[in-house]
Amino acid sequence: MREADNARCTARKTVLTVLAFAFFLVPVLFLAAQDTSQGQTGAQASSPSATQSGSKEITIEELFLKSIEFQILREKAASDDLEIKLSALDDLEKRINSGVSGADASQVEFVLEYLAMEGSGRISRESGHQINNFPEVRRRAANLLGRVGTEESKNALVRVLLIDDEPIVKAEAAYALGNLGMNPNNEVVQAIEFAYNMEDPQTPDQNFGYAVSLAIEKLAQKTPGGLKDPEAYRLLVKIAQGNYLRTVKAKALQVLDELKSSK
Repeated sequence: MREADNARCTARKTVLTVLAFAFFLVPVLFLAAQDTSQGQTGAQASSPSATQSGSKEITIEELFLKSIEFQILREKAASDDLEIKLSALDDLEKRINSGVSGADASQVEFVLEYLAMEGSGRISRESGHQINNFPEVRRRAANLLGRVGTEESKNALVRVLLIDDEPIVKAEAAYALGNLGMNPNNEVVQAIEFAYNMEDPQTPDQNFGYAVSLAIEKLAQKTPGGLKDPEAYRLLVKIAQGNYLRTVKAKALQVLDELKSSK
């Protein structure tokens, strides 16, 4: 009987070992497959000295470390602790500063979008009270999304702009969308105008109004031929005539003149 128990115990440990190995190996193989689809071969990826056009190929070991690094980032982002979330943002900013692309950019965007929805698109409650309303986390995440430069980051910022109630977050999202400069079918301008129209015209947020003018200006600068969408002109006129400080109104008028001169 004892020998049978020992055998079952040994078998159970073997199964757990295989499962643990598979758990860590799957992300590595997934990332390796992505690199392969971008022109890398399995032999190149597994060789530390393999090169393509003179540049060093990433190794399986490096892929493994990256997968672990992103797992840690996701765990930090999912933490209930504000300081840990801010630490995750610090780590993400360092990665963006060093340059991200391809699969790395997708991973970074995924974590940033998660943080940008913390307390707005995703709400946690205890005893009926929200416990994860962290506007500063969402603001910083929106800022970093604007620096990732992918279609996914643009879509994430549009969602932030449309669902967040905090003016500082909406202002950051609008400004980040302007920095990205992506405006297919004028969808970004339309999203900005929709978010603006949700504001109380009697007590509009000054920072958001200024950020909207900056976003329109940057979109116009990055759009070949400038912005021709009448919604952009209408939005700037609303700000120039609205209940804003003189500085905000002046910026809206300045951008309006720039749009007219670009015709």
